[in-house]
Amino acid sequence: MVPFSVLDLSNIVQGGTVADALNRSRELAHHVEQLGYKRFWLAEHHNMPGIASAATAVALAHVGAGTSTIRIGSGGIMLPNHAPLVIAEQFGTLAALFPGRVDLGLGRAPGTDQPTARALRRGARDASDNFPHDVAELQGYFHPAVPGQVVTAIPGAGFEVPIWILGSSLFGAQLAAHLGLPFGFASHFAPDLLDEALALYRSGFQPSAVLAKPHAMAAIITIAADTDAAATRLFTSIQQSFLLLRRGVPVPLPRPVDSMDGLWNPLEKAGVDQAFGEAVVGSPETVRRGLTAFLERTGVDELMITAAIHDHAARLRSFDLVAQVRDQLKLGAGS
Repeated sequence: MVPFSVLDLSNIVQGGTVADALNRSRELAHHVEQLGYKRFWLAEHHNMPGIASAATAVALAHVGAGTSTIRIGSGGIMLPNHAPLVIAEQFGTLAALFPGRVDLGLGRAPGTDQPTARALRRGARDASDNFPHDVAELQGYFHPAVPGQVVTAIPGAGFEVPIWILGSSLFGAQLAAHLGLPFGFASHFAPDLLDEALALYRSGFQPSAVLAKPHAMAAIITIAADTDAAATRLFTSIQQSFLLLRRGVPVPLPRPVDSMDGLWNPLEKAGVDQAFGEAVVGSPETVRRGLTAFLERTGVDELMITAAIHDHAARLRSFDLVAQVRDQLKLGAGS
């Protein structure tokens, strides 16, 4: 009975605009809300021509205004790019506007290239080593203010916005376990350490005031269409995008192609295949088998689906089909 959620990058597609991307994210959030998905998260990335969610809290306000029940949040905010107080104020504002619906997923990476990271931090040194301290400071801002408190997040204080630790390495797993926080792993692009990270998180988990036992979520690419061939074609958009990003020439999300043959060399193909090693792509039956195997192997408490698809109607249809698979799995679990 694992809940399904959605991770969206608010993709700017070839031939589209930023406004198109953000409005499509809002429409997708409303759509998956009707389908019973639990969360809709947006991610912070910078200097990427194919991603419109750099100002993540602003984009979430747009999504929140177009939905009514689904939880909205960040997957994630790259905390070293920001002062914790600023993030507390931003997500405190969201929590005031959308009470009981806001999550704050935190990452330690810059979410961009090094020159852009330096521009974001205005020449300050790499702040990733301060990540555990910054998480604790941020948690403090969400607690109710106390007499004599010098700095208070307004909005923010007293909202107790749920915090998640996100990561693609073992560091995040260990930190989430130490702090007793829920943990999300980025297996949609960095699957190699997934199983080890989950084991570390579960074995080292220390109960906290917010969580009594481990709660792990994994993100994976899942693209569904009526046939395996149709889904495989849709998948070529994100394959091309990742390939060009690896080459240092990021672009808006490309249109799908009939075949990737001739677009990459064998080494590049191997690199893309490795990064997307957990992707589940195909017909509903293929997706059912793939998701069943993933859930049985990992035992995650939640599954976060991401699907960068150029055609918006095809993307909505993909989430329809995945929801049908989810419901079949639930029926099977209860039988």
